[in-house]
Amino acid sequence: MGEKSKSKGCFGWFLVIVLLALVVGAIVYTIKKKTSHSSKPAPVPGPPGAVEKKYAEALQTAMQFFDVQKSGKLVNNKISWRGDSALKDGSEARLDLSKGMYDAGDHMKFGFPMAFTATVLSWTILEYGDQMEVIDQLKPAQDSLKWITDYLINAHPSANVLYVQVGDPDKDHKCWERPESMTEERPVTQVNTSSPGSDVAAETAAAMASASLVFKKSDSTYSSTLLRHAKELFTFADKYRGSYSDSIPQVQIYYNSTGYGDELLWAASWLYHATGDKSYLQYVTGQNGKDFANWGSPTWFSWDNKLAGAQVLLSRLSFFHAKDSSDNSGLQMYRKTAEAVMCGLLPKSPTATTDRTDGGLIWISQWNSLQHPVASAFLAALYSDYMLTSQTAELTCSGRSFKPSDLRDFAKDQADYVLGDNPMKMSFLVGYGKKFPEYVHHRGASIPVDATTGCTGGFQWLESTKPNPNVAVGGLVGGPFLNETYIDSRNNSMQAEPSTYNSAVIVGLLSSLVTTSSAVQSFTT
Repeated sequence: MGEKSKSKGCFGWFLVIVLLALVVGAIVYTIKKKTSHSSKPAPVPGPPGAVEKKYAEALQTAMQFFDVQKSGKLVNNKISWRGDSALKDGSEARLDLSKGMYDAGDHMKFGFPMAFTATVLSWTILEYGDQMEVIDQLKPAQDSLKWITDYLINAHPSANVLYVQVGDPDKDHKCWERPESMTEERPVTQVNTSSPGSDVAAETAAAMASASLVFKKSDSTYSSTLLRHAKELFTFADKYRGSYSDSIPQVQIYYNSTGYGDELLWAASWLYHATGDKSYLQYVTGQNGKDFANWGSPTWFSWDNKLAGAQVLLSRLSFFHAKDSSDNSGLQMYRKTAEAVMCGLLPKSPTATTDRTDGGLIWISQWNSLQHPVASAFLAALYSDYMLTSQTAELTCSGRSFKPSDLRDFAKDQADYVLGDNPMKMSFLVGYGKKFPEYVHHRGASIPVDATTGCTGGFQWLESTKPNPNVAVGGLVGGPFLNETYIDSRNNSMQAEPSTYNSAVIVGLLSSLVTTSSAVQSFTT
């Protein structure tokens, strides 16, 4: 009896141990499975892969609006209804300001948004030049960029003088004529030490610095010239602080700047990438970062506010372990804030913005409503690519994890909405798709090539009930209202006017989506 009881007791303990081992094993397996599912990085993309046809065709369309907007003596003109214009711009200051691009549907050259256009176009080329080249859009992008930077170089005749506007916007907007027919005086406006413009000068410095990287290998002399101007302009912007909106009150109606701190950080960030000079990194991570960066507070990227752009641009330093990035608390704050921006964009994030249409489009502003969603989607695509290439598996938003593919899906959703996947079933990119705006608010597109008009003679075409005789191909119009309606009317400048800076962000977004490849880890190697 005693021996039997002993063996039964041993067998019972054995069963308990086996069961416990199975339970523990199951728990460990489940945890491992969960961990491997949630935290295993996606593969790093290789060279550019298969091309997505719709994005390729859309990018080829969007790129053409830069040609539509060119001023000056046109070279290899691809737009049949455009010709030479504004050849005497800048002559009153004995400068050649004939190049550059018209701002939107008017004939103004506003330096602030034009410089932003150049910066974003440079950024796009630097990040996605290999993808653009696959569909033969890299060279056209470089040519369009140089058309602007040639103008910006001439607009900066001395260290502390920058011409920031050509034309009188009040008078320009009282005319409706083709740019080729203009005979009105076109005054030039400058910022200087007594009338400072830190915002516009710093944005121009950012444009010059980023473009210097674009042309570094293909034209080192031109690149050096751009970098010299960028350094001078940044010094001018930082030393003589003040908003150009205060110095030039007239611009408040058109392109009012809400502050210059973001442009100073943006410019210094680009100068650090262009030079590797630690002083620029110290500038953005030290006291100026504390003063201007609004760390922890997400913002919207636009021609007026560059903070979100600077946060994403600086985050690439920590993603790719740049030489000066380790243990840099300031850089960590930029990346944390960039993460907050991304978390606000992802629709399933606990901190997702509610500023969206029912169809899912980010919607911030009634005027030019597409600028913010397209710019945001461009940043999301960049951040997704940084994560993929650096083997960063997840982004955590208030305890919930998201993958790089979630950011890319968001970027695609915004792009698809713009290209026609929306309740209106129309494309907002002129010339793309079966249905797109036909009554675009654009002087040159609305007036027949053979028409003879003075300043006011063309208003008959503004009021015409017929579609534009010329297609402003590639123009990204303002976009829908919050209730997802669009009034296709030439007089509806709120929704129907395309702009050059809209083109910059849509070209950036489409370039990111046209195919996939690993992110460039350094702009200088």
